[in-house]
This record gives sequence, C-alpha cells and structure tokens, in this order.
Amino acid sequence: MSSDKRENIWLNIGFNIAAPSILLIKGRKIFEWFVSDAAQIHNLDVWIFAAALAFPLVYGVYDLASRRKWNIFSIIGLLSVVLTGGIGMLKFSREWMIVKEGAVPLVLGAVVLVTAATRKPLAKIILMNESVVNVGKIDAALAERGTSTAFDAALKKATYLVAASFILSSALNFGLAAWIYQSEPGTEAFNAEVGKMTALSFPVIVLPTMAILVYAMYKLFGAITECTGLSVEDAMAERPKK
Repeated sequence: MSSDKRENIWLNIGFNIAAPSILLIKGRKIFEWFVSDAAQIHNLDVWIFAAALAFPLVYGVYDLASRRKWNIFSIIGLLSVVLTGGIGMLKFSREWMIVKEGAVPLVLGAVVLVTAATRKPLAKIILMNESVVNVGKIDAALAERGTSTAFDAALKKATYLVAASFILSSALNFGLAAWIYQSEPGTEAFNAEVGKMTALSFPVIVLPTMAILVYAMYKLFGAITECTGLSVEDAMAERPKK
C-alpha cells in the first residue's frame, strides 16, 4: 500500500483518543445498552479495557500497514488506556492515579521537545499533512524563494509552543486530580470521580492549552504566508470535487 495515502485527522483523533476515553468512562453503560444483563458478565472491566485498547491498537496497525509510518496518536492512545485502565483494574492507590494524570502530558511534552531537535518537529508532523495543507505547493514555493530554513525555524517555534501547552496541561491535570480523586481506584465512587475529572478537564485544562495551540497554529500559518507568498486559502489542501 502507498505511504502517501492521506490521513483523516478527525478519524485519527476519534479512534485513538475519543473512543477509548468514552469507553473507559462510560463503558458499563455502553455495554448495558447492548447487553441487558451486562452487569452479570464475568470480568466486565477486563472486556471494557480490552475494547478501549482495541481502538488505538487496530487503528495504529492499520495506519502502519497502509502508510508505513508509526502513528503518534495511536501511541498516545495506547499509553493513556494502559495507564488509566491498568490503574483502575489493578486497584492501585489514588496517588498513582494523580501521578498518572500529571505524568502523561508531561511525558508528551518531553517527547514534543525531543522532536524539536529532529528534522521532523511535531508541528511539521501534524500540520504538514496532505489532509491539511498542500505540501507540494508549499515546498515548491519555499524552494523558489529560498526560505526553507526560515520556515523550519518557525516550525520549531510552533513545536516549543505545543510542548508548553502539554507542560501547562500537566500542572493543571495534577492539581485538578489531587482535588477530585479522593476514592480508591476500582470503586464506584472512583468511577464517578473519573467522570467529574473528565467534565471539569474541559474548562480547567483543555481551554487554556487549546488557547496556546491555536496561537501556535496562528503563528505557523503566518509563517507559511510570509515564507511562501501564498495565501492561507492557496496553501490549504485541495478538496476532492464531488
């Protein structure tokens, strides 16, 4: 299969992040919708964990086979499911869950910082995607104007901003988790606290970090227009005609 196959970023996020999170939080209710006596299923939590794990695992394997590239979102999804589901199933102490909430985005931030020192910083992996922008047109314009080096520097700056958003998320996650998680994993009260954590994470964590990410994207699109001379509309990926 071709490694140039376009990737659907929303399908990517849905399979690797959204679906596993929903299963881990609402897995019992989802099973009850389809199986009337779901509560009687032996090791139901194991089945929920396996279902959540299957989404990023299957998508990651399919993506690797079709595009010959490791999918960073699948790796993140697998890591999150293993940590969250594993802590809950093994009934580790609440302190482990609190550490996990802060550690995952911190590790991701460190990974992002490492990519900034490579030829493919994270901002380039995410944005310079055929499903988002017209990579061929942008590369041609950069080569013609001799601004590839300047654009690479802009990509690295955007990557640093993305790393900063993860580090901010880590601090906010840790503080929020320490306040919310008062019960031990594996209990009904703990599951309710996971739902509360999810509900509050949007205004407390997602909005501030998204603000940084939006600013990073704004600066990067500004660099595209400055370095290539293309308008944002011209730089965007062409949509197939219906």
